[in-house]
Amino acid sequence: MHANLTSIINMGFWKNFFGGETNAEEEKKNADEKNFDLLKYDGVKALRIGQFDYAVKCFEKALQIKDDPEIHDYLSRAYLQQGRTTDALTELKTVIRLEPDNANLFLQAASIAYISEDYTEMTAMCQKADALLPDNAIVQLLFAKAELGQANLVQGIARLTKAIALDENFGEARLLRAQTLLKMGELNGASEDVDWLEEKAEPNEDVLLTHARLEYAKSNYNEAIALYSKVIDVNPFNIDAFKERGKIRLNNGDKKGAEEDMKMVLELSPQDMADVNGEYSAEGIEQKTRQAYSNLNPFGI
Repeated sequence: MHANLTSIINMGFWKNFFGGETNAEEEKKNADEKNFDLLKYDGVKALRIGQFDYAVKCFEKALQIKDDPEIHDYLSRAYLQQGRTTDALTELKTVIRLEPDNANLFLQAASIAYISEDYTEMTAMCQKADALLPDNAIVQLLFAKAELGQANLVQGIARLTKAIALDENFGEARLLRAQTLLKMGELNGASEDVDWLEEKAEPNEDVLLTHARLEYAKSNYNEAIALYSKVIDVNPFNIDAFKERGKIRLNNGDKKGAEEDMKMVLELSPQDMADVNGEYSAEGIEQKTRQAYSNLNPFGI
């Protein structure tokens, strides 16, 4: 009898011992899951309202609890909002390894690489996306941007032309092709795209600015000035429009107009004029303004 009681007591001890350990593990698991969900919820909420530092902290702590593809994606977006493009791309690549057939992830990665001007990485991402979506206009546009970022203008034009063939109403691709053709001196081709944009697309300052530069390249200076003025009407803070209109005004002998435009450049972007000292005066306006416009090299084409 005593022996049987001892056996029962021993059995109860070991049962309680192991059972207690199991319960502790289960409680920790439940607590981790609860904390993970709370961190995810707080992180997503912070991301949506623009509290990016707090969002990053939440997502990083959540990943310490559980490696989760969705959290890596959220963290990538939060890093991007902080300007941490390298970290954003690293997180996104983690998601890509888990979802290698998700073309949207490659497009997202290509866009991040574009922001950081890593055109080699961007090309690699575009190649992966192109393999999954061979007839996608957006893929071709990103491919074109990667080519243009590496100064491969002809290849860039080819990609843009393919994008437009896939989607004839792709205004962004037409605008970029017009800008690229303008840089190449292909004014007729640029004119065709600009005409299409002004007829079919919603009017905006980028189209107007490209048209103004085109008219300048054609030596249609009065038309260019009028278009630059329209750009400024749409966006009174467009520094390029003031710079470029001022240069034409100066070349046309309109010193007063050039002075007004240069003063606006000084007001909007003082760092652009760091090498020009003193106030403008009637006596020194021509020399100072010519120096300023020479240093600015506004067109870059």
